[in-house]
Amino acid sequence: MKFKKILGIDIGGSGIKGAPVDTKNGKFLTKRHRIETPIPATPQAVAEVINDIAKYFNWEGPIGCGFPAVVLNGVVKTASNIDKSWIETDARELFTKKTGLPVWVINDADAAGLAAVKYGAGKGIKGSVLMLTVGTGIGSAFYTRGRLLPNTELGHLILNGHNAEKYTSDATRKTEKLSWEEWGKRFNEYLLEMERLFWPELIIIGGGMSKKMDKIASQLTLKTKVLPAILLNDAGIIGSAMSVRANRDELMSWYESLKI
Repeated sequence: MKFKKILGIDIGGSGIKGAPVDTKNGKFLTKRHRIETPIPATPQAVAEVINDIAKYFNWEGPIGCGFPAVVLNGVVKTASNIDKSWIETDARELFTKKTGLPVWVINDADAAGLAAVKYGAGKGIKGSVLMLTVGTGIGSAFYTRGRLLPNTELGHLILNGHNAEKYTSDATRKTEKLSWEEWGKRFNEYLLEMERLFWPELIIIGGGMSKKMDKIASQLTLKTKVLPAILLNDAGIIGSAMSVRANRDELMSWYESLKI
């Protein structure tokens, strides 16, 4: 089975989107396809959407899925912003059996970071890169010399007595009707804490906030360089596809053991 062209899928709180990706250059092969995230977003309901996206592209090869939770060996371990029924669900097996195709599942921020380090704002950076995806929550991916420390949950650090993402996510900005200046000051507090703890060479802001960094740039006071993600919201799709190529031997060995 060839691993150059892979279907990448990014599972988000409001939408599930996918596109075939050329993993050798990080480019979409067609326009992406988006389906609203089902309510409630139970395992079976999301699996149906994954299958629908695969069918939309008449896909017959491997699939990479970025998932908004800690994922260990395909099994979902947390559910901060998803349906609690996902905890201990083997998403890799569920999606594979639903589509009949080999599916690799990776934390969504880790996937976005993979794309950013290879093809985006982090390309060529030799030191540590911290990727933060800011939207409904705050996802994080930490790369050092191109190597991933998987499943970091830096959006859940305690900041001013609050879970950080509950204090400074874009969803909180909207819920509390904060001005960009007010929210920018909160976000700066969070970034200063990231700098104090990790001192990365670069912090990349992804997710929906990647398009709005100009609104808060004047509020940022940290020394670390901060850049918006060049790949914007496409990073999750591209990185999910790339994760299949990076883990192809393990994926295919596991897939063949299922005997679907």
